[in-house]
Amino acid sequence: MNRKNIILCGFMGCGKSTVGTLLSRKTGMSFIDLDNYIEKKEGKTISEIFQDSGEAYFRQLEREAAKELSKKNGLVIAAGGGTLTYPENAEAFRSTGRVVLLDIPVAVVSERLKNDTTRPLLNRPDKDKAIQELYEKRLPLYERAADIKVNADQSPMQVCTEIIASIS
Repeated sequence: MNRKNIILCGFMGCGKSTVGTLLSRKTGMSFIDLDNYIEKKEGKTISEIFQDSGEAYFRQLEREAAKELSKKNGLVIAAGGGTLTYPENAEAFRSTGRVVLLDIPVAVVSERLKNDTTRPLLNRPDKDKAIQELYEKRLPLYERAADIKVNADQSPMQVCTEIIASIS
């Protein structure tokens, strides 16, 4: 099986975009942040898509983008926090890539996202509770989708080095 892409998955704030950018530089592969990719195609931010058209519409855009990108090679893709909780997205990405879970403790997520207001699913007064509930729901799905699990509670460069060692 030809598996040429590297797909980063994990909870919001785990470092997918940061690590993806570094990984792209180190491997010479192109970096694509799935959320940014969708935003460019739609001409709206993720928050605006959620607000104007709802989560179901966003998830449909995400499925289409996953299918589209999985047909390409030589990409480092930072999947959105919810992308790989859907088996069809995981299957599409795994058909041409290795899925890497950037695993961090929920307490680290809460700390990293405490001042973040850009994530529609967390824009609630009980943000920490929302993070905890989503994290518990999503982690087993990430683990099921992933080929490789990496501790992301270390420097982005260390995470990047560990990923390269794991896929070589």
